[in-house]
Amino acid sequence: MRCRTPQLPSRVNSISFETMKKPVSAPDRTREEKLKAFDRLLTIMNELRENCPWDKKQTLESLRHLTIEETYELSDSILDGNLNEIKKELGDLMLHNIFYARIAEEKNAFTIADVLNSICDKLIERHPHVYGDVVANDEKTVKENWEKIKLRTENKSVLEGVPKSLPALVKAIRIQDKARGVGFDWEKKEQVWEKVEEEMQEFKKEFCEGIPSGNAESDEAINKEKAMAEFGDLLFSLVNYARFVNIDPEEALERTNKKFIKRFQYLESESAKDGKKMGEMSLAEMDKYWDMAKEL
Repeated sequence: MRCRTPQLPSRVNSISFETMKKPVSAPDRTREEKLKAFDRLLTIMNELRENCPWDKKQTLESLRHLTIEETYELSDSILDGNLNEIKKELGDLMLHNIFYARIAEEKNAFTIADVLNSICDKLIERHPHVYGDVVANDEKTVKENWEKIKLRTENKSVLEGVPKSLPALVKAIRIQDKARGVGFDWEKKEQVWEKVEEEMQEFKKEFCEGIPSGNAESDEAINKEKAMAEFGDLLFSLVNYARFVNIDPEEALERTNKKFIKRFQYLESESAKDGKKMGEMSLAEMDKYWDMAKEL
């Protein structure tokens, strides 16, 4: 494999598809249909913004939480493998993008054309192995080049590209991924697992500190700050190991959440059929329904 530090094109805008090393594999036979659909959405957005009381009232700030909600709904659809729902949620997010751009245009800040040209320029700039003379024959090299270009053109730190408001688990994934992009990473997964075991022992030490029985199940007080710090280190190292074995920890945990919900709701419904009420059953009784749910 050959690779070298990517050289940025002097004029990104001057690069077109004709400069690609390889031609597009197949023509886009539905391009006209796609452009018409996009034009239709732009028209509808303009009409709603000018004529609908709710749409007229919206701001960048008021839409923010709705966009986050729509993103999570898309995530749910992807995990469920429901392509029809994925289509619907992508439409909702597309509307939000158009909405933000329309509001910005009213402020004379930018238009949707600026948004689209900006991402096009960025993609061309970040793919010198496609639009330039850089050689990158594998995913690892592509990602390393991407981070090097970002450091020279945007961020002073590799980690600046990780949003501060990301959920902690997702943020841990992105932090580690960014660090790997510039070569700061373990060499072997066995080394990472050793770190997991090390952090587990440190957590157990802090959790059991001062407990005569040495039993983590004791109700005696622990040093919560230290225990929390060590537990955070343990989670971070587990996320790191998951990355080495190609497991998305966020997706893995969400799948477990969904599995738990399904089994717990089975417990609720089946026990109700037998005339039993949640909160009044013993743990042993609930475990019987739980075991049945596990067989489904």
